[in-house]
Amino acid sequence: MTVSKLDEFDASDLEEDEDEDEDEEDEDEDEDEYMDSDEIDEDETLTFEEKAKRHERKRRRDERLAEEELQTNIQDQEHFSLPTTEELMQEQEQPPDLTAIHQRIHEVARVLANFSQLRDGTSSRADYVQQFIRDLCAYFGYSEFLMAKLFDLFQVSELLEFLEANETPRPITIRTNTLKTRRRDLAQSLISRGVNLDPVGKWSKVGLQVFDSPVPIGATPEYLAGHYMIQAASSFLPVMALAPREHERILDMAAAPGGKTTYIAALTKNTGCVFANDANKDRLKSLVANIHRLGARNVVVSNYDGREFPGIIGGFDRVLLDSPCSGTGVIAKDPSVKLNKTEQDFKLLSQIQKELILSAIDSVDANSATGGYIVYSTCSITVEENEDVVNYALRKRPNVKLVETGLSFGVEGFVNYRGKAFHPSLAMTRRYYPHTHNMDGFYVAKLRKTSNTFKATSKED
Repeated sequence: MTVSKLDEFDASDLEEDEDEDEDEEDEDEDEDEYMDSDEIDEDETLTFEEKAKRHERKRRRDERLAEEELQTNIQDQEHFSLPTTEELMQEQEQPPDLTAIHQRIHEVARVLANFSQLRDGTSSRADYVQQFIRDLCAYFGYSEFLMAKLFDLFQVSELLEFLEANETPRPITIRTNTLKTRRRDLAQSLISRGVNLDPVGKWSKVGLQVFDSPVPIGATPEYLAGHYMIQAASSFLPVMALAPREHERILDMAAAPGGKTTYIAALTKNTGCVFANDANKDRLKSLVANIHRLGARNVVVSNYDGREFPGIIGGFDRVLLDSPCSGTGVIAKDPSVKLNKTEQDFKLLSQIQKELILSAIDSVDANSATGGYIVYSTCSITVEENEDVVNYALRKRPNVKLVETGLSFGVEGFVNYRGKAFHPSLAMTRRYYPHTHNMDGFYVAKLRKTSNTFKATSKED
């Protein structure tokens, strides 16, 4: 078979074009250094193939430059350096730039979340933490003491969520007083008055969340008639954990202003006897007023220091101790907590709480046919006021044990905290946070008394 001159010419041309393409691809990088879009010759004398090749080389060059710029930006973002001492001094001499501080908070949080990879190499983790806490205090208005305590409690990202949640108020919630009405009837009455509301959640059969109301929710005819109590959703929880039964003798050791006491009375259907005690005489006025308004007829009001029980009266079937606390769970309601709590305050509160919980335990009758339970709760989220207090009670009173709270949700209590190990059963206690459950920060623990006698573990006992 013979090949024509024309065929030989075409084949050789194709081979030469392929060689030229390979040479041009090898020279792309050198040419790209000098090429610019203005240098592309759009003259009519250039062939279509030559124009296409030059455009392709320009496209590859632009892509390479864009990738290099992207990598440079990523490196700049990954490595965040702390401000120098001079820069910090300059900041202090001027009004705080909250925008810059907020940006630095998120940069430092990003570094702390992956410290080994994103640290700048010259600063330690302690330096980053110190700057982080200082910036959080400046931005959110906390004392450094309290912020350091919160930093030990949460992961970095969760701490930011908690602080942000404290800047907005919790939803308004009301509890239906089942001594006088049903939740469905109450909801219909309030809706007819223009109130926008919904059930607080599947976990409660009596709670309603109020979104909007044309009239003050504390001045409706239904409120004045005692059909409901304005009550934070978190304060439902300790009464639900206590689970009072009809005809029982129950002590509410710190009762004012009466939300929990009247809830207990409703659950017992005005049977048995509920002792509503509060150490603050001034708070008894609101307690008595709410008891009368809601029609709780099985309540006895007393004014004693809770630590004096059971010397005053004991043998209760159940005791609820919603203990006085620092209020770190209700900062959205009381922003003064951000600045007015000191280390001495926490030590004093913790000591009082430990004395109160021992008194609550000793006030319960372990031989009760239906009870023998103690519920300890606080509106605080610190471990010193919660797990540490309950763990102390377990050591001092070996005749009690923790049991399940019966609550369907909540975060497990700590069993280890900053190198300190608690009793494993503390996992049965429950924590509640504003950023997680959209309610006030709260802690609930439920104990069962197994015997009225115990072997003392110290001379004090």
